[in-house]
Amino acid sequence: MPVNSILGVFAKSPIKPLQEHMQKVHEASKKLIPFMEAVIDQQWDDARAMQAEVSRLEREADSLKREIRLTLPGGLFMPVERTDMLELLTQQDKIANKAKDIAGRIIGREMVMPAELQEDLKAYLQRCIDAVSQAAKAINELDDLLETGFRGREVNLVEEMIQQLDRIEDDTDHMQIILRRRLFSIEDTLNPVDVMFLYKILEWAGDLADQAERVGSRLELMLARA
Repeated sequence: MPVNSILGVFAKSPIKPLQEHMQKVHEASKKLIPFMEAVIDQQWDDARAMQAEVSRLEREADSLKREIRLTLPGGLFMPVERTDMLELLTQQDKIANKAKDIAGRIIGREMVMPAELQEDLKAYLQRCIDAVSQAAKAINELDDLLETGFRGREVNLVEEMIQQLDRIEDDTDHMQIILRRRLFSIEDTLNPVDVMFLYKILEWAGDLADQAERVGSRLELMLARA
């Protein structure tokens, strides 16, 4: 997006670019679902195509992040601080970075997912993406929050969304524990190096949900300060 275009967006709403960035981040993370399905089926051409899409969306999110940092006005007449908005942007961006890391690592090693873990792994990854989706849903309420001056029923609605996000993240923690136990129970049948990377993938997938929760926490802090 050209600088003059993003300045035009800021003239209408200083919140809108943050929402556009979060939408791009959300799109990148959602691509991990068809990516993982292709990996499980060992359809490596399809998996590489999905990995390329994740990387493209991450680059676009990164470009938006830089433009927002450069063009976000210093004197915003809003109930929130510029520094809080920039920190929220940073937390959002880390989700796309992690999605790119997950896809890149799996493709780089052409990792084969053990049959014993496949269904639970897909459910776990979906729940981690659910957390990102919930964070995006909360960020989409920022315009309405701005219109109400960060007061009233809209604040309660967003707080409920953040509480739901916390519950989703708790789910992912429990699911990761179960998957790690199952991986431990079969790891002696697998290549030790593959086992090490499988544990890392489980951790990184959980990081998607953790990072989404941090987005919610930053938004919650903005509400408290407004």
